[in-house]
Amino acid sequence: MTTPSALSTHETRDRLHELTVIDVRTPGEYAGGHLPGALNIPLDQVQRALTNLRQAADRGEILIVCASGARSENACRILAENGIATATLSGGTSAWAAEGHDLHRTQGSPRATWGMERQVRLTAGTVVLLGLLLGLLVHPAFQILSAGIAAGLVFSALTNTCGMAALLAKLPHNRTGAADLDATLAALRGRR
Repeated sequence: MTTPSALSTHETRDRLHELTVIDVRTPGEYAGGHLPGALNIPLDQVQRALTNLRQAADRGEILIVCASGARSENACRILAENGIATATLSGGTSAWAAEGHDLHRTQGSPRATWGMERQVRLTAGTVVLLGLLLGLLVHPAFQILSAGIAAGLVFSALTNTCGMAALLAKLPHNRTGAADLDATLAALRGRR
């Protein structure tokens, strides 16, 4: 049986015990709540994990999840380009939680960070306001900051990618340590 390109929350709930779930959000987002049994391999680390993911796919089906589905779709595309069949959870962990399903939280982990979408909204809004204020108070050329953010948001919507999220994911609170990823990959190898 081939894995469909997307699973609903109901399909996922019924099949959770047979799926290898990979959460591609940042470690901080993952710590804030993830599907039961999910392993955290942030989107920017998927290339490094290809060998382990290919071996996991040989043992069973892989479900890729994120907050809303956009990053997991990108991860699925990367994996498909490398010959690894995966599915994504429609609506991501947001849809999972909205349906009333439990999210597990990492015990002993540092305080959970805001979701990436919220971080992007805060950063974009701050830069737009800063550009407008500086444009009014200092020099009109500062309004280019606001226009640049607006153009980036349009590009993001058209391409379903987000350069700002990619940059924010590199901040220390959003990064996984090499030891954390190595532990995750070891756990992935030990599954099934």
